[in-house]
Amino acid sequence: MSAEERTTSARADRVASRRASPGCFFNGSLRCFGKKVAVTQSIIGGRVDTRDRDAKLEDMSSDLSKLPRVDRVVAHSALEAARSRLGGRVVTDLARLAIAETRRVVQEGGDVATLDVVAGDVARRAQALLGRRSSRVLNATGVLLHTNLGRAPLAGRAAAALATADGACSIELDLETGKRGGRGAFAETALATLTGAESALVVNNCAAAVLLMLASVARGRPVLVSRGELVEIGGGFRVPDVMAESGCELVEVGTTNKTRVADYANALDARPDAVAVLRVHQGNFRQIGFVERPTLSELGALARARGVLLLKDLGGGALIDLAPSGFVGEPTAPAAMAAGCDIVTFSTDKVLGGPQGGALIGSADLIGKLRRHPLARALRLGRLPMVALEETLSLYLEGRAQTDVPTLRMAFEPADAVEVRARSWASALIDLPAKIEIVPTRAEMGGGALAGRDVASWGISLGTEAFSVDELATRLRLGDPAVMGRALDGRLVLDARTIADEDSDALLRAVRAALS
Repeated sequence: MSAEERTTSARADRVASRRASPGCFFNGSLRCFGKKVAVTQSIIGGRVDTRDRDAKLEDMSSDLSKLPRVDRVVAHSALEAARSRLGGRVVTDLARLAIAETRRVVQEGGDVATLDVVAGDVARRAQALLGRRSSRVLNATGVLLHTNLGRAPLAGRAAAALATADGACSIELDLETGKRGGRGAFAETALATLTGAESALVVNNCAAAVLLMLASVARGRPVLVSRGELVEIGGGFRVPDVMAESGCELVEVGTTNKTRVADYANALDARPDAVAVLRVHQGNFRQIGFVERPTLSELGALARARGVLLLKDLGGGALIDLAPSGFVGEPTAPAAMAAGCDIVTFSTDKVLGGPQGGALIGSADLIGKLRRHPLARALRLGRLPMVALEETLSLYLEGRAQTDVPTLRMAFEPADAVEVRARSWASALIDLPAKIEIVPTRAEMGGGALAGRDVASWGISLGTEAFSVDELATRLRLGDPAVMGRALDGRLVLDARTIADEDSDALLRAVRAALS
């Protein structure tokens, strides 16, 4: 048989097969609007019957055509508040997201959402977005410097000073001469006076201060750090990372739990090109047990003998001794300078009690070198925090910090006075259908300072059959103002040490609303 004859025979066999099997079926799938749709195709008389497939496509197309239009969703009455607070553009974007989600549901075989349902979804999205904005919170956690709540609350005078700086202010103007003045001149002079340093410089946070210090005096040179001080400072950032960005070379000294003066001396012998020893304060953790580290004065003596710099990352920024308050062990900036440090860095929004910022204090020559470094401009403190810092430091200069700076006031308030406040809360809430008890607590400094150390405090515990602890905590957080407490032994506790007397009425109103 020739090739042509074989081809003709095969074609005849296929035709005969189709005629002999008029009821064959094909199971398969196809893509519809990006989704795989299962269909059954019947093969009748050599022809594919696509009626089932076409019906499915028609139904899905019909459902998708019923999706509400974007403009109708945006104009829905349920979104009036969202349009007012977020603007039409944001609400339109949220509406498109909600409609896209509804389209996905339909493509997966779900029902099409009505206009009201989609508008409700947009309203929830808008509320979630608004919830990410900063708003007032009453801190009843017993943590004085709560990082998630902005750390140090500002002194009343500092907050008032911000109101006067909402327009033009003499941030870099010498009013006496009418010429350009030094930015931060008052704050830096005050810091030098309060710490015994020759000079000072302020930047936007303590990590920036450390980066500027190392980049200025140690770029390309070895810097010695104890292995027990290679800490993570929060947010996943670590001391070695900051050192690497500065361009200096990290030289690890000693062991995790024990580092002696001899370890530093040996490292300096091995690396004669080393420029500095960096001492990092272990503020956010504690080492106990079989541990050892030299005093700052011992390191200062070694640094002077070897002709290298002693750099200190103090962290918390205490300007006065906190030991009388019960918070024992927080090093102070004046003590660091007295121990022989060449440069000391610290935060201004932790134990110091001011706005976010970073301070560098030290010799006039070294601080002058830092001031001239290009990073100093990039990391400089903004106008508003500078104004608040100036007012906070004024309270220190006037001898009023312990009573007027909220962080210090909370730390030094006697436990008896805190108990009186807690008892007054319990008395004011006695009529509520809830179990309210006065309880002793322990308050912490927080903010990466004085880890593992606390002081006696008092608060009230709230209990009700209507809500679980988590539910009650949520109701308080979502109130106006929001209230943050803490769960303790299966109860929700509001600590009175971290609530000022002037905020007690607002707290009591919030508790009443949450329990109603």
